[in-house]
Amino acid sequence: MTMTALNTILKETTVSSKGLMTGMDSTARLVPSDKKGIRFHVGNSVVEASVDNVVSTEHCTVIGNENAKVMLIEHFMAACAICHIEAIDVYLTHFEMPILGGGAAEWVEIFKQAGNKAHETYVLTEPVSYFNGKTHLIVVPSDEFKVTYSVNFNHPELNHRWVSLDKEKMNEIIEARTFGYLKELEMLQAAGYARGVSLENTVGMTETGYTTALKSEFEPAKHKILDLIGDFYLTGFNPIDLKAEVIVKEAGHAVHVKVAKMLKDKIKKEI
Repeated sequence: MTMTALNTILKETTVSSKGLMTGMDSTARLVPSDKKGIRFHVGNSVVEASVDNVVSTEHCTVIGNENAKVMLIEHFMAACAICHIEAIDVYLTHFEMPILGGGAAEWVEIFKQAGNKAHETYVLTEPVSYFNGKTHLIVVPSDEFKVTYSVNFNHPELNHRWVSLDKEKMNEIIEARTFGYLKELEMLQAAGYARGVSLENTVGMTETGYTTALKSEFEPAKHKILDLIGDFYLTGFNPIDLKAEVIVKEAGHAVHVKVAKMLKDKIKKEI
C-alpha cells in the first residue's frame, strides 16, 4: 500500500517578532515533518495542536499541558489550514507565537511553496449548533466550506455587520489583522495583555474610525473568520476541506473552541 506524502514545508525556516500579548521577543523555527500533526516545542516540552489541549480562550487561543503552554496560535493555525499544512514542528524561544503582521499573510507567504497535493474532503454526519443569548454558531452540511460571521461592535461601521468568506477574496481574510478598542488598550496593558500592539499589527477602533488604514473593507470582522478557521483546525480536520456552511453571530474564541469540540466527532472523510 502506497502512503500519500503529507503536506509540510519544503525547508526549515525561522521567523521572529514580538508577541502580541506579552510584547516579548519570540522566534519560531519551523521544521518540516513526515509525522502528521502540528506540534509546538517549548523548552523540552511538546504541545500538540488539538482542541483537547486548549487551556484558555481569554483574548487569544492558548494550548498547553502540565509542562508548557503556547499563546496566540490561531493565526498560525489558520495559515496552516489555508495552505493545507498538516505536518510541521514549531520550536519556540518563548511561549507566545510571533505576531508578525497581525494576521496570517506572513505565515501564508512562508507556506505557499509547500506543495499542493490532492486534499481529502470531509462531510458532517449531522448539523452542529450552539446558542447562548445573543451568541449563535451553527454548522450545517453544504457543497463547500463557507462562513458568514456577524459582529456587533460599538463602532459605526461594525454595528450589526455581516461578512462572508468568499474564496475569490480569500486574501482579504488572510491579511485581516487583529483588532481592539483603542480606549481599552491602556487597561489591557496594565493587566498584562496587548503589550506587543503596534500600528502595523493591530487595527485600533476609535469612536468613529480606526488608528490605521484598513487593508480591506470591514477588516476587523474578516479577522473573526480568520480566527474561526484557526480554532476549527484544532479538530484535526481542515475546515477549508469541510463541506459545511458556518453561520456565526457575535462569538469569539471560547465559542469557536466549544463548537470545535462538538464537531470533532461529527466529521468523516468523504467517500
